[in-house]
Amino acid sequence: MTLTTSTPGAGPTADAAAAGGADDQAPSDALLRVRGLRVAYGAAEVVHGVDLDVRPGEVVALVGESGSGKSTTAHALIGLLPDGGRVTGGSAHLGTGQRSAALTGLLPDAWRRVRGVRVGLVPQDPGTALDPVVRVGEQVAEALVVHGTPRRAARERAVEILADVGLDRPRERARQYPHQLSGGMRQRVLVGIAMACEPELVIADEPTSALDVTVQRRVLDLLADLTGRAGTAVLLITHDLAVAADRADRVVVLKDGVVVEQGPAARVLGAPEHPYTRELVATVPGRNNVPSAYAPGAGATVGTGEKAAPSGAAVAATAAGTPDEGTTDGTSSEATAAGAIALGTAAVEPSPALIEVRGLVKEFRLGRRERLRAVDDVSFTVPRGSAFALVGESGSGKSTTARLVLGLDRPDAGVVELDGAPVGADRATRRRTQLVHQDPYSSLDPRFTVAAVVEEPLWAHRVGTRAERRDRVAQLLEQVHLSPDLAGRRPAELSGGQRQRVAIARALALDPELLVLDEPTSALDVSVQARVLELLARLRAERGLTYLFISHDLAVVRQVADHVGVLSGGRLVETGPVARVFDHPAHPYTAELIAAIPGARTPAHPDRKDLT
Repeated sequence: MTLTTSTPGAGPTADAAAAGGADDQAPSDALLRVRGLRVAYGAAEVVHGVDLDVRPGEVVALVGESGSGKSTTAHALIGLLPDGGRVTGGSAHLGTGQRSAALTGLLPDAWRRVRGVRVGLVPQDPGTALDPVVRVGEQVAEALVVHGTPRRAARERAVEILADVGLDRPRERARQYPHQLSGGMRQRVLVGIAMACEPELVIADEPTSALDVTVQRRVLDLLADLTGRAGTAVLLITHDLAVAADRADRVVVLKDGVVVEQGPAARVLGAPEHPYTRELVATVPGRNNVPSAYAPGAGATVGTGEKAAPSGAAVAATAAGTPDEGTTDGTSSEATAAGAIALGTAAVEPSPALIEVRGLVKEFRLGRRERLRAVDDVSFTVPRGSAFALVGESGSGKSTTARLVLGLDRPDAGVVELDGAPVGADRATRRRTQLVHQDPYSSLDPRFTVAAVVEEPLWAHRVGTRAERRDRVAQLLEQVHLSPDLAGRRPAELSGGQRQRVAIARALALDPELLVLDEPTSALDVSVQARVLELLARLRAERGLTYLFISHDLAVVRQVADHVGVLSGGRLVETGPVARVFDHPAHPYTAELIAAIPGARTPAHPDRKDLT
């Protein structure tokens, strides 16, 4: 994938900002000026002298891996550090001239005159940021009431705000509870709350990390539109470098609580100077090949019939972000003779199907008379040893289809076959198919040690003696590159990447043939994501695994999958080799998904330019 950015806006940029720090003298037009900010938890300092500036109307992205200090820095600026956290040094000022105010050392009453009115916050997770027992309209109105708006007027204004953030039937939505809204709708509500009092600065902390690409684009467009109209500046906290490249005027790179580089987005992400920034940019999905040693054998193919393609070639081509040419003379895979695809000068036959899905239908009852058809006549084939991805927006039916494939739900119509036999909810199917969840923290029992988590499937299926299971656990941890020293820890003591590796080890315990990977990297930062994807590629090659990959991240899909199916409203609207579908989409919905990828060229943004 290529990182792209818009040409920076008319506001001044930080060309004078040297790598590792902001300008020595605070610019007179800076809205937010941070100098030497230090934050500690107990005796441990985690942010070490951060300098940054945000000018009026400017978007500044604060990027880095998990644990780099991004969110800690942001929360320190608005006095929302968790218990035990404190600012130990430095300064932060908001505003210019007579409106300049210090943000460090404020008392609670003073913070109430800043938060919401002068600084708004868009949190990362609307599921935890919104009160589940309070109606949406009341939560929006509360942001106005606490700053002096009469409650009746605040309720009417809340409806207007919900309309401003693009919610249909805003008066009806105001009476609903958060769980009755989609993820994208809930995120829009958080944007509305942050913008309710038209603040000078909005801090957006990973506002789209859990959203699919089209919803992500709409939320970011909304934020840009609202802040642009109000002249509001944005401090964007993100681990998604494509979003930073697409949306930010300037980028500040944090590593271990230290600013290692900052400057205009085009320079920092297009020609990074610091080794850490170069490493981050290099790990963006789609920029690098999966190592050739991890590519499946030449005999493995993907797809069926005339759309079959060698998985080794597909992995290499899609990981590089280049079309899969299919033949040496440049003809497309579609034009190659039915039943075989050329790899160099040799042709290979399609692999037999491990999973066959035909006419799958699943409905859910919404009320006494209303039913939702979540999966509508879906059919596809996953050859043994291949990686098939299902993509689409939230609510398109991806995860429901995955549960049907695993036998966790019964279809209302259609059939799923594993090696020619119907999939059931029996123990034999459980041993041959395993699931890796999106969120490893919630999918791992917090009371269990790592060893107990990985051993549980072996114990449940009565595999081996206690000593044999202990040895098997050690082998599995080694295979996913986890130290044996972690076996006695619990999930809360691990990083996000380590927890996902534990989840993969557990899924491999019974030597399955099929892994269903439901958004396995969406909660991980870009460098950890790259390591997990590399691990999955290696395990697939070593074990001959078959993957059904569920994802809203099309750049990740391009890197890991051979074939892709595009779901919209429960229907499979397009399927085929990844390179063909992504480079030459045949269906308008697929084209819309691809256009929504951060940095995609669109007529509305003709000034974007490649950073590579």
